[in-house]
Amino acid sequence: MAAFSASASASISCSTSSSYPSCVDVFDRCSLIPLFLTSVRGSHSVHHHRSAINSSFFYSASSSSSVRSSLRLTRPTTRLSDLRISLVFDGQPARHTIARPKSRIPGCISGKCFRRIITAVARAEPDRIDDSAQIKDEANKGNDLPVNEDSVTESQRKASQLKKRIFFGLGIGLSAGGIVLAGGWIFTGALAAAVFVGSREFFELVRSLGIAAGMTPPPRYVSRACSIIYALMPLFTLYFGHIDVSVASAAFVVAIALLLQRGSPRFAQLSSAMFGLFYCGYLPCFWVKLRCGLAVPALNTKVAAAWPALLGGQTQWTVGLVATLISISSIIAADTYAFVGGKAFGRTPLTNISPKKTWEGALTGLGGCIVTAVLLSKILSWPGSVLSAVAFGFLNFIGSLLGDLVESVIKRDAGVKDSGSLIPGHGGILDRVDSYVFTGALAYSFVKTFLPLYGV
Repeated sequence: MAAFSASASASISCSTSSSYPSCVDVFDRCSLIPLFLTSVRGSHSVHHHRSAINSSFFYSASSSSSVRSSLRLTRPTTRLSDLRISLVFDGQPARHTIARPKSRIPGCISGKCFRRIITAVARAEPDRIDDSAQIKDEANKGNDLPVNEDSVTESQRKASQLKKRIFFGLGIGLSAGGIVLAGGWIFTGALAAAVFVGSREFFELVRSLGIAAGMTPPPRYVSRACSIIYALMPLFTLYFGHIDVSVASAAFVVAIALLLQRGSPRFAQLSSAMFGLFYCGYLPCFWVKLRCGLAVPALNTKVAAAWPALLGGQTQWTVGLVATLISISSIIAADTYAFVGGKAFGRTPLTNISPKKTWEGALTGLGGCIVTAVLLSKILSWPGSVLSAVAFGFLNFIGSLLGDLVESVIKRDAGVKDSGSLIPGHGGILDRVDSYVFTGALAYSFVKTFLPLYGV
């Protein structure tokens, strides 16, 4: 028999001054519950049509099922034939009302009558009667079960997310290392593919509800044309050897595409397309200039001397290759140390743009970035001085932090957590390369301008 939860209300009339029964036995699903009723004595000195005495009692058998028995005693009349007992199950009144037979019983209402009525309604199966303590323990276990299941599910989800992140992170790292070592058109072609996918994610963010609610985004065919133009810019940079040619050509074509679109062109469309040209097209071109443009050999390193001729020999190790490896390694170290330091010591928020970033994590990332740059400079014998290596590591950290915050601003206004879902465990391309967007320009400018003889 299912758990029973009832509340009974009775309107009882009495014409004499004798006491009501002192005990009514109520059967619960678990045990026999004695419900004591305080003696209520009538008084002939007060007019019986104007006086009323109410008494309500509640009892809960266990934490899992609340069984309530309530008896409401009133004395508006003097005839017992007006007695009505209404039963309420879980807050809903019963369809039938048990009426007292129209017979006068002098003195008081029999407790046996109440016992029969309530026992018939709240009867429990004999084999279901258990100890109340055991029922309480089972109820507590039942209440704790969803919490435990949720915690286990959350732990499994985080573990699975971490495995995916590590697996795909290692795959991306090994692939990127091989592409960087190859250089030339392989490096530039891979960069152009990343620019195309990243620009598509950028325009999807611009078209999101959070940003598009306050502006007019470019039409889809215009954004696709812009993505193709941005992807061609690294190829033009490698072919012509100059960024200015690719930037000027791309800006001209983007402006023409926006002006010739169907409908009325808007300034918001032009501004978003031009920022995409700068963010997704112009800045990545500096990585082509850094890796392929600085072709001065770095022959003073032991790694270059031991590099096999099948893979290019000593001529493969150029200033551009060494600078690119140190820069990428420094960015990875900055992100890793910042994450670990923020988890362990993070207390002071860095900025409202990204609430999870802290000053403690940023300082830890800065230290890890500089230490990595100095160690690699000793191993690869570039740059020649420790001070130059420290400055190079500092610029890499600034570029990494700036790129991360800029993408956080875009995603915050777009109202999304990730720019895409292309890489499991990492999000989109922009989520993976945001720290590299500004770093290439800073690293190339530092090597080209501030290091005499390119640091050799």
